[in-house]
Amino acid sequence: MQEELNDFIEASGLLQYDPEAIRKIYQKNPGRLLKRLWQTLIPIIWFLLGVGWEKLIGILNNEIRAKARAKEFTNLLVDLGPAFIKAGQALSTRPDIVPPLVLEELAQLQDQLPGFDGKLAMACIEEDLNLRINDIFLSLENEPISAASLGQVHKGVLKNGINVAVKVQRPGLREQITLDLYIVRNIAYWLKSNIKLIRSDLVALIDELGKRIFEEMDYLNEAKNAEKFKELHKANKKISVPKIYKDVTSRRVLTMEWIDGVKLTNIEKVKDIGIDPQKMIDIGVNCSLQQLLEHGFFHADPHPGNILALNDGRLCYLDFGMMSEVTRESRTGLIKAVVHLVNQRFDKLSADFVQLGFLSREVDLKPIIPAFEKVFSNAVKVGVNKMDFKSVTDDLSGMMYQFPFQLPPYYALIIRSLITLEGIALSVDPNFKILGAAYPYFAQRLLEDPDPELRESLKEMLFDKNELMWNRTQDLIGSAAKQEELNIDKLIDQMINFLFSKNGKVLRKELTNSAASRLDALGWYTIKKINNTLPKNIRSKRIAADYQTNNFLLELDPIRKVISVINKIPGFKKEILIKKIPRILKEPITRSMSLDIVKKASEKGVVRLIKVAANVSQ
Repeated sequence: MQEELNDFIEASGLLQYDPEAIRKIYQKNPGRLLKRLWQTLIPIIWFLLGVGWEKLIGILNNEIRAKARAKEFTNLLVDLGPAFIKAGQALSTRPDIVPPLVLEELAQLQDQLPGFDGKLAMACIEEDLNLRINDIFLSLENEPISAASLGQVHKGVLKNGINVAVKVQRPGLREQITLDLYIVRNIAYWLKSNIKLIRSDLVALIDELGKRIFEEMDYLNEAKNAEKFKELHKANKKISVPKIYKDVTSRRVLTMEWIDGVKLTNIEKVKDIGIDPQKMIDIGVNCSLQQLLEHGFFHADPHPGNILALNDGRLCYLDFGMMSEVTRESRTGLIKAVVHLVNQRFDKLSADFVQLGFLSREVDLKPIIPAFEKVFSNAVKVGVNKMDFKSVTDDLSGMMYQFPFQLPPYYALIIRSLITLEGIALSVDPNFKILGAAYPYFAQRLLEDPDPELRESLKEMLFDKNELMWNRTQDLIGSAAKQEELNIDKLIDQMINFLFSKNGKVLRKELTNSAASRLDALGWYTIKKINNTLPKNIRSKRIAADYQTNNFLLELDPIRKVISVINKIPGFKKEILIKKIPRILKEPITRSMSLDIVKKASEKGVVRLIKVAANVSQ
């Protein structure tokens, strides 16, 4: 008994996930380990034997039976406790490990458990904060308002009268988690060593999971995450983050501002407070993309209980225990992958997956390119705005299970985040397409971001074999214009930057040729006008009949197209463009373009005059 108590104390003192330290704790006294092994392995082995037998006699070939077994597996994880629930949630985003049917059931895995005794919660608060409940709160409800696998939330009122939500960790959680992680890690090690069909490093997956759970169990870390998230989004007046009361927060107790809001999935209640649910979804999508692609620090668990609509029209994020980061390189890589997907450049898309860490550099990409084409081509043909994200990710999951893909941890959390967000949005709008909703943000980033790699991606998007694709240009700018926070002044600056950059050479050439043709047309129009004023006996009939294509040139030239595209941007005013003229005139390339225009226009004029003179002499 004393040895078990020592294990308990040692495990409770672990503040960071350390597989070696955990191993040493439970190898010294295997008693508690054997007891937990009996509680976990017997149900797991019994389940696996049943599945193996049904597979052998062919029953699992029936889809209904296979789904029932997948659901049974999900329920088993819930029964086994918090670590197994978290492991199941981690596996639910790993199509490279789990078959699609099981993946679908694991995605339904809820992180909800019955609450624990309120007296234990009060004791934990007093122990951690080293204060009596009555010294901290005017009142604190004994019964929790919600409970999850790691802790539960109580509503209270601080001594200064402020309403707060107090999250309290489950008693003995760290000790149970460390023991279960040790067991799960050893199961993963055995599977990795003995089941050669499993390509992914399961031990590394469990270690990543362990690291995240330990971060989630540290409420001081969650408090820091909340404050960082709030700071990053302080300029966004549509996003709200509850205040953290650090003086009454510890590793096992988190006290934050109480938020009165409505879950986005409760559409009628959202409407009752005078809020348009669709606007809330738009704010959520844009915020998620900003987290992923701009800040690189994102909320990895945006389930319905963690996002609330407020009376003032803001969207409030709660629970910052599960956050993740995306490197600048990965963020750029994701945008490049979207460009290659839209352009149906599946060869380059496969190379993007190598850069993003999904495929090793040693993998032969030749068989993967047609597989990408099979998965994405039909989806791309219907257009990004109509692309079914769930269907595409399901198809991609099947592909990843067949080929040697290994999912980076950040990607698994991104997919989980986006699928959850899409699920919330679908409850508001059954026709919602998250890729369609996200594309305007991608378009804005492509047009505004000065990153050299994204400048190159912009060129890939707009040009096909050195020919400017006006339909893509109009679509891209039109999509970006849907963003409410679009900075038109900055967008025009980026367009000018692109025009005078190395990548804008083709566009400059096209605009120069167009301007030269226009100048030539204007000159010839002037000559025609002068000719028409001359007496009939000296008037040239050839000149009078020649100006038949000039209106065509004026209507279809790229200059007019550029102006047409810019004019379609909501909120655009000519004054914005006029303000840019001094900057354009100062560009060194402007002078060379002007000289080139004059030279080409002169050449065209000379050639035309020679032709007219030749016709007159005939």
